[in-house]
Amino acid sequence: MKDKVRIGIIGTGIIGKSHIRNYAEVPEAEIVAVCDLRQDEAQRVAQEYGIPHVYADYAELLKRDDIDAVDVALHNRLHAPVTIAALEAGKNVYCEKPMSWCYQDAKAMYDKAVETGQKLHIQLSTLYQTECRAAKRIIDEGLLGDIYYAKASHYRRRGRPWVDGYATPAFVQRKAAGGGAMLDMAVYHISRILYLLGNPDVLTVSGSTFQQLPMYEDRRDEAGYDVEELGMAVIRMAGGITFLMEEAWAIHSDQPQGDHIYGAKGGLRLEPFSYFTTLADIEMDGTFDLQGADTRWHRCDPTTAGYDHSQRHWVWAQLGRVPLLDTAGIALNTAFITEGVYLSSHLSREVTADEIASAEKGFGR
Repeated sequence: MKDKVRIGIIGTGIIGKSHIRNYAEVPEAEIVAVCDLRQDEAQRVAQEYGIPHVYADYAELLKRDDIDAVDVALHNRLHAPVTIAALEAGKNVYCEKPMSWCYQDAKAMYDKAVETGQKLHIQLSTLYQTECRAAKRIIDEGLLGDIYYAKASHYRRRGRPWVDGYATPAFVQRKAAGGGAMLDMAVYHISRILYLLGNPDVLTVSGSTFQQLPMYEDRRDEAGYDVEELGMAVIRMAGGITFLMEEAWAIHSDQPQGDHIYGAKGGLRLEPFSYFTTLADIEMDGTFDLQGADTRWHRCDPTTAGYDHSQRHWVWAQLGRVPLLDTAGIALNTAFITEGVYLSSHLSREVTADEIASAEKGFGR
């Protein structure tokens, strides 16, 4: 049984460096090589983290037979071609969210993983938060009863990449990112709801996207800003579940109430974590000692640490210490929903699952 997973990092930008820092917390992870077109930055990162090999061409990195897995930390439109090439090269793949900029490419990634038998894991950090793990336990215990409604509402007051003062222009360019707030932030919250619901099939999507708030014109022009700052949808799902979501990079509002799941026996709010039910014909709002529970889980179950964060889970799953969460399946369904939001917004009507599945890549964006 191996005791190390040897990793190649493709992309040493903001996300790639974040992944490298997370791997540094995992003793079982060994980064063998990094790759980036910007050789000066790749060399600097390699020197800082003691990584022995540097490449400018990811195809050369994939030829190494001492690499077990690659980490794809590139712009959204590059996720599919690089992931597919890595899977074909016999590597397991960890890919930054979103799975891809469009559903069709995400589906191609998923299908290639199935075809090759390689592992595919998508960075969905919200699945590892204590609130999410606690919610999963409560749902699995049946304490919500039959679930019929979920919602995810998340706002930034003024947090558009680049034009509001952080990150890089590529985040707000359709040619690089493929979309805006829906692909940057909404995927985290959509995927968490899907995970807690058991990843049900999507039946219809009725959505809208907007870019309405003014911004510094020099920053807009410099970035070529052409993506949405707000996306919203009503999603009807198998099992009679309705899912309401909204995500804003910028909006004139205070903070909404985050993620909720409602069932016939009880309801959950994830942040702050609360349970709502009726006991003895009395309405009850319940709070929890999540910190104490998480401490106990770690002390009593050694596999708990394998769910502390996405990179540790990925490494431990490859070593056979924990089963791999189906982030690829969840991320694929998330991509199906985001594709449906863009399609519905463009057509100004509700769209069906068949329409989403057959839509041309990026149609309506």
